[in-house]
Amino acid sequence: MKKERTLVLIKPDGIQRSLVGEIIQRFERIGLKLVAIKMVVPTKEMVEKHYTLDPEWIEKVGKNTIANYLEKNVNPPSNDPKVIGNTVLNNLKSYLTSGPVVAMVWEGASAVSVVRKLVGKTEPLTSDVGSIRGDYVLDSYQVADTDGRAIRNLIHASGSVEEANKEVAHWFSKKDLIKYTIIHEKILYDVNLDGILE
Repeated sequence: MKKERTLVLIKPDGIQRSLVGEIIQRFERIGLKLVAIKMVVPTKEMVEKHYTLDPEWIEKVGKNTIANYLEKNVNPPSNDPKVIGNTVLNNLKSYLTSGPVVAMVWEGASAVSVVRKLVGKTEPLTSDVGSIRGDYVLDSYQVADTDGRAIRNLIHASGSVEEANKEVAHWFSKKDLIKYTIIHEKILYDVNLDGILE
């Protein structure tokens, strides 16, 4: 658990708003360790593969989107989850290929859930104050849907350990992942703190 890894992508809007340093600082301050980082302009194929590493992703996203529409007493544009899911995927492909993305791998105890908590809910409008999305973005599903685009929420963060393992392998090779020690690991993980005065 102490060596759990997760993928974080700072999306093109995060880079355009010069929030890369601020976002990285949030993860460093909580005690996570950066073990890989690169800047890339993804291809549409790379984005599609990223989101469909889970073969059921399109249908799941479609069902969730339909449920969100119905919850707000709004008729969805389609009742077919695959149609909606593919629309979401196409919007994400346009969004993530519009400029550079910073891809990172963060390591630490419960890294996946810690990063998700720091990032906030997918929809910035409903993200808690104190989360990255809650503090830096005001976009909403309604505005994104009205504009026919993906929601602009600065960051992608893996949703589970299994998802993180697949996503890290998609964006980075094993040789890209650096093994090293930093001093705060002693404070976080040394059981008795007996290494401090050595």
